Amino acid sequence: MSFEIPDDLYYLESHEWARIDGDTARVGISDFAQDELGDVVFVELPDGGESLDQEAQFGVIESIKAVSDLYTPLSGTVSAVNEDLFDAPELVNEDPFGDGWLLELEGVDEDELDALLTPEAYEEQIA
Repeated sequence: MSFEIPDDLYYLESHEWARIDGDTARVGISDFAQDELGDVVFVELPDGGESLDQEAQFGVIESIKAVSDLYTPLSGTVSAVNEDLFDAPELVNEDPFGDGWLLELEGVDEDELDALLTPEAYEEQIA
């Protein structure tokens, strides 16, 4: 099976992604991860203003098959959470790189990108 792996993202081995825009980053889970989870039924996200360290647990995603911890690809302060997911968690399945995003971080350090997987490396990991 072929999974979408956008080439403008950085990935954690645990399948979270980060899209960088200046000193902010939008975070979500990969197409592969949403497929492995199955139908997402609940997402628990942090409060705005919370500071997170790279690879720290920031929430939980629950599907009909499993409950998984979520980890942040980069350090930063939570500037937004996708509140649409509280009423429509299935957006994570339907559009993991668009409407199914999880949170936004501000004040991210681009030096931390070196610790993340490139799209090519992520593709090798899930192959």
